[in-house]
Amino acid sequence: MVNGVLTSILLETLILVKQMTIKLALMTALKMSFLSMLAMELAMNSVDFLIVGEVKLTILSIPFMLIAGFLTPLPYNYYRLKAYGHACH
Repeated sequence: MVNGVLTSILLETLILVKQMTIKLALMTALKMSFLSMLAMELAMNSVDFLIVGEVKLTILSIPFMLIAGFLTPLPYNYYRLKAYGHACH
């Protein structure tokens, strides 16, 4: 989970640094990504554990993990974008 969150924050900061200062880009990445990435990672690991019985990638669990990882943070991300009047592109 730590690697997923850190990678997300790093990549988002690198993308945002083209539009703003590095400090502001990092703060924006932390505010926007942290909770949704944590929820996504937790959902994916939980689904994997429920299907396989351990946190181990298998062909059977991957589609279900991806669906859970996408749907779990969707309401939060939608709310954040709507509340602040931003688009994600």
